Amino acid sequence: MQNYVLFTDTDTDITPEIAKEYGYHLISMPYSIDGKTIYPYEDFEVFDYKPYYDMLRGGVLPTTSAIGEERYKNYFEPVLAAGQDILYLHFSRAMSATFEAMDRAIDELLKKYPERKIQTLDLKSATTLSLLMIHEAGALYKAGKTADEILAWAEKEVDHFAMYMFVDDLKFFKRSGRVSGLAATMGTMLGIRPMIHISSEGKLVNIGKIKGRTKALEQLVNYVEELGDDLENHRLIVGNSDACDMIDELVEMLRERFGDQIQIETAMVNPTLGAHCGPDGIGVAFHAIHR
Repeated sequence: MQNYVLFTDTDTDITPEIAKEYGYHLISMPYSIDGKTIYPYEDFEVFDYKPYYDMLRGGVLPTTSAIGEERYKNYFEPVLAAGQDILYLHFSRAMSATFEAMDRAIDELLKKYPERKIQTLDLKSATTLSLLMIHEAGALYKAGKTADEILAWAEKEVDHFAMYMFVDDLKFFKRSGRVSGLAATMGTMLGIRPMIHISSEGKLVNIGKIKGRTKALEQLVNYVEELGDDLENHRLIVGNSDACDMIDELVEMLRERFGDQIQIETAMVNPTLGAHCGPDGIGVAFHAIHR
């Protein structure tokens, strides 16, 4: 039996079912609505995405906040006290100040448990791109790989997973300030979809714009064709924030371009990051030559 426990957080789009499959412990990243703070998969068991995203369409703008040092300690300490080490695969440090609290918590815990190890891995991503790596690292864990072996895999592979996406309404991204180079004009007013990707620094970056939904979907497929690497041996994940009317269309485009042998899955963007991207967003995550 391995003497370490895998952790990840809900901003990676992981669900309790996927966590159970691989053995991940979950850290819940909260969001707030009307002054009430909600912790995914602690305050509810299943993300009921349709009413959530409909609420956003209706004008509700949830906020998000970093979790504190004590909450990290509450997650980590029982594992350390039980005599096990920790490997935490987390969403991009460049996207949140929460990791400053995590660093302080780890420093304090290692003073209390000097014989234990807490290792962290910055996936330099979030949402569906993180989920793709969560699957692959989880498979290594199930195969009996050590924490150091998973970290060695990550050092080589993290920059070889890419994600490209677009959203129908930019007001959520504009309000959160999470995307660099984002034009001031709302895309929906002109039918323009800004194309966004997650950079090698773990940041959301606007890299261009496409007019029309079908052309934007075609451009996502073009990115996979241009940058995809060893696609037959890695799953592709189509992530969306309740863009259900586009999922089948994008999956069909991917199959037409790359064949039925490609493993394609779909995932729903978690509510915390959904508060930043808003509804009707879609993207594809895949193994790539580079990000």
